[in-house]
Amino acid sequence: MRATPPFDLHGPESPASPVVLSVPHAGRDYPLPLRAALRAPASSLIALEDRHADTLALAARGIETLFVATRPRAWIDLNRAEHERDPRIDEGAQSMPESAQSLKLRSGLGLVPRRAGGIDLWRRRFAAEEVRARIVQDHRPYHAALATALAAARARFGVAVLLDIHSMPPLAPGAARVVIGDRFGRSSAARFVSRIEGVVHAAHIRSAVNTPYAGGHVLDRHGDPALNIHAIQIEFDRSLYLDRRRDGTGPGLEAAATLLRQMIDAVSDEALPLADAAQ
Repeated sequence: MRATPPFDLHGPESPASPVVLSVPHAGRDYPLPLRAALRAPASSLIALEDRHADTLALAARGIETLFVATRPRAWIDLNRAEHERDPRIDEGAQSMPESAQSLKLRSGLGLVPRRAGGIDLWRRRFAAEEVRARIVQDHRPYHAALATALAAARARFGVAVLLDIHSMPPLAPGAARVVIGDRFGRSSAARFVSRIEGVVHAAHIRSAVNTPYAGGHVLDRHGDPALNIHAIQIEFDRSLYLDRRRDGTGPGLEAAATLLRQMIDAVSDEALPLADAAQ
C-alpha cells in the first residue's frame, strides 16, 4: 500500500464553501513500473494529461477545497469506473464483445488507457493484481476523499457543487472554447450550469453544454441533484492558458484563472440561498 494519498489536498478537509474543486487528469508523477512497461516514447503520455489544469485551478482557488490527483491518467483514469477495464491490456478485465463496450473503452481510453494520440502504449498486458492495486491504492482513495468532502459541504451548507476541471485540445475553428458537462442534466441542477454559461458568455468566449464532452465517471459517481449534491465538468481549451507548444503555461493563464474564479463565484452565489437556510 502507498504511504501517502494519491492526491494533493489544497484547502480544508471540511469545506469552507459549498463549491469543491477536483482535477483528476493533471498528474505528472510517472512511476517506474509504468515507464518500464512503455513501448511508446514517454512523451506520448502527455497527450493523456490535462496539461497544467492543476496550475489553472490553483490560480483560481480561494477558500475552496481542491483535490489534485498526482498519479497520471496513463497509470489509472479516475474518470472511468472500476469495471471499465480493457481486456486487450488487462488480464483481470472481463471478456466482452466490442459492441458491449463503451465508446471510450473501444477507443483505448479505459480505466488503464491503452492508446494515446493514436499510438499503442504498452509492451505487455498487465496482471490482474497490478490493476487491482492501482484501483485500491489510487482510484478508491481519490473518490472516497471527494465523497467525504461533498458530504461535509452538503451537511454544512445544505448543498454541495463539485466542479471537475479538465482541459481539451482546441476544437474546430469557431467551435466552443469552454465545454460544460452535466451528463445531460443527470448530475446537476440546470441553474448551476446556466450560471457558468452566463460567466463564459460575458467573457465573450464561445461555450457549449455536453457537446462534445458530457462528463464521465466523476460526475456519474458524485452528482446526485436529488440530495443537493451537484457535479459539473468544465473543459478549458488549452490554448486559453498554455503556451504555443501546449507544454507550459502561457500568457493567457491569468485571464483563464480569472474566468474560472468567476465561475466558482457564480456557482457559490447560486448556492447561497440554500447555504444560508442551512446555517
